[in-house]
Amino acid sequence: MTQDLTLALIGGGNMATALATGLIGRRCAAADIHVIDPNEALRERWAEQGSTASAMPDERLSACRVWFFAVKPQVMREVVRQCRPFLRPGTLVISIAAGIPAETIGRWLGEADAPYARLVRCMPNTPALIASGITGMYPMRGVEADDRALAESLLRAVGEVVWVERDEAIDAVTAVSGSGPAYVFLFLEALIEAGVEQGLSPEQARQLALATLHGATQLAALSPDAPSVLRERVTSKGGTTAAALAVFQEADFTGIVGRAVQAAAERAAALARELSGAPE
Repeated sequence: MTQDLTLALIGGGNMATALATGLIGRRCAAADIHVIDPNEALRERWAEQGSTASAMPDERLSACRVWFFAVKPQVMREVVRQCRPFLRPGTLVISIAAGIPAETIGRWLGEADAPYARLVRCMPNTPALIASGITGMYPMRGVEADDRALAESLLRAVGEVVWVERDEAIDAVTAVSGSGPAYVFLFLEALIEAGVEQGLSPEQARQLALATLHGATQLAALSPDAPSVLRERVTSKGGTTAAALAVFQEADFTGIVGRAVQAAAERAAALARELSGAPE
C-alpha cells in the first residue's frame, strides 16, 4: 500500500465508487480519500467507510495529491471553477468528464494563455463497475513520467488502460469502448429474443447467449489468431454458421457497425464543441 497517496474524488457516484473499491487496501486507505458531492446520502455512505466528505470544495483539496473529476460534463465547468482556488502546482488532475477536451479543462484550471497541463483526460466504460473495464487515457504535456505511472495505476484498479497520443483520439475511444458496452447489450438482446422465437425459454436463451458471448470474447483475447481466423474456423461451407453469416453480410453488418461507431465519434466531437465554451 502507498501511504502517501491522497485522493480527492470530485463526484462520489458509481465510477468514483468503482475506483475506490479497487484502490482501498491496495493503494491507499479509505481515510486517504476525500469526496466532494452535493448528495447528502452519498456523503454519508462514504463517511461510513472511513473517508472524509464535503458538499463543496474546501481546503482539504489542497492536501490531495490527485484530483479525480467524476462529475457530469454539463456541470464540469462550474465544479472546476469551485475547485480551482485549492489547486497546487504538484496536483495531478484526472478527468473522466465525457466530451470535454483536456485543453479546455486546462484553461478552466489555469489561464487562457497558460492552461494547467498536469492533467490526464480519460474515458472509462461501465464494466469498470466490476473491475473489468477499459480506459482510454490522454496525457497533457505537463504530465511527467511519475504522473503517468500513477494515473495508469489508478485506472488499472478498474480494468485495462490504453494511452493515446492526441486529445481528439479520445473521441474514437468513446465511440469504440465508451459506448461499446451498449452495442454488446443490444446484440445480446437480439440474440436472446431470437432464441426465444426459436422455442427456447427466456432463461435458456439468456444463459446460452451470455455464455457464448463470454466464451467467444475470452477465446479471442487468449488466442494469437485474428478474430477473422477464429470466425472462419467456426464456419463450415454450407453449414449452419455460413447460413447465418450470409444474412449478416447481406445486411452489411460490418458497414452498420462502422457507421454506428462513426456516428458516436462525431457526436463526441460535437459535444466537445458544445461543452467547451469560450475560455474564461
